[in-house]
Amino acid sequence: MIGPVPLATIENLADALEVKSMNINSNKKKLSSEQREELLKAVKARFEKNMNRHEGLEWTKVQAKLEANVEKLWSLNEMERTGGEPDVVGHDKKTGEYIFFDCSPESPKGRTSVCYDREGLESRKEHKPKSTAIDMATAMGVELLTEEQYLKL
Repeated sequence: MIGPVPLATIENLADALEVKSMNINSNKKKLSSEQREELLKAVKARFEKNMNRHEGLEWTKVQAKLEANVEKLWSLNEMERTGGEPDVVGHDKKTGEYIFFDCSPESPKGRTSVCYDREGLESRKEHKPKSTAIDMATAMGVELLTEEQYLKL
């Protein structure tokens, strides 16, 4: 997992999510062909609308990588399903992986009112949130951004 993100940068959890390789039980976390097509259509439209985020990258190569990795597709779908707007923001030339951040301008309704970590949640006496940013990210198969990554958004 990427190092901790200071609470001050977690105001918008949507901005603080990045799709990374994680150990995901792919038997339970697969998309139907209809869900996959719908997701790829939405992500492609966002990719084409925001070319400034990924200059020099080609959608066909991104799509081929995504189609070859059901776990990452599932994670992107979770980001999308909870109201996020995942988009390509880079390409790691060493690993060949494409980097996705959630580029939603505001925290999606499905990811608000959370504590950063379990310690913060346990310390709340009243009005406890239902979850933590770390738990939500783990459940989606993504990682929280570092402060440096977040500030680049």
